[in-house]
Amino acid sequence: MFKKIEKNTLRVGIVLLLVVGLSTFAVGCLTTASGRRAFIIVPQGQMLTLGAQAYAQMRKKNRRSSNTQLVSAVRRIGWHIAKASGKKYKWEFEPFDAPKTVNAFCLPGGKVGVYTGILPISRTNAGLAAIMGHEVAHAVLRHGAERMSQQLALKGVMTLGSVVFGSSKYKGLIMGSLGLGAKFGVLLPYSRKHESEADRIGLIYMAKAGYNPREAVTLWQRMAKQGKTPPEVISTHPNPLNRSKALAAQIPSVMKYYRAARRQKTVMLR
Repeated sequence: MFKKIEKNTLRVGIVLLLVVGLSTFAVGCLTTASGRRAFIIVPQGQMLTLGAQAYAQMRKKNRRSSNTQLVSAVRRIGWHIAKASGKKYKWEFEPFDAPKTVNAFCLPGGKVGVYTGILPISRTNAGLAAIMGHEVAHAVLRHGAERMSQQLALKGVMTLGSVVFGSSKYKGLIMGSLGLGAKFGVLLPYSRKHESEADRIGLIYMAKAGYNPREAVTLWQRMAKQGKTPPEVISTHPNPLNRSKALAAQIPSVMKYYRAARRQKTVMLR
């Protein structure tokens, strides 16, 4: 008798979680700048405020570069790419003096930071443009809002699951399975998808801004030599060599943007 009730409770609970999850996903689906359907329930205004606040804190905690040539280059390249994206954000571009930090970031609303530790890998203006094109793409595609929306939705599902299965002797197992499923089935795959999407769209932006997109391919080849990377299935980012190969396959389709931008610059210089 009790076993039958337990089984029914599990079935009803799982169905309820699926219905709530799918309903929430359907309501929150929007089309991004890349044409992909994305789950976003966090208002744009809220994300812009959070991005500006986080950026102000970053500027306080991190030492900004005093190299005037670097500051000028980062801001110039950043503005060229932002213009190519067509997005009217209050863009800001800042290099931070952190030689051991091989990274860059973009907060919602177009607040881009570049750590000096990534410069030996970027090497050229075009290499830096590849990095910044990637970060600008994150902002335009609203990846931050999508990640936050996913986390909020999953938190809601986990809370509901805790209530639904509160009296079940399998509660611990079920909640643990839900947590692992959310991490490896939703959060990590979507994080890698965001990175690949930002690579693809960022490549278009850098080409439209007049920077040779082939540099993005060699950039990730150099990045692959920085050290061992975890297996892709448990990582938030795709493998660097896989990113390089994916970008190489895209080169023929973006060269038209690069050639058009170079012709336009030649005309402007006459």
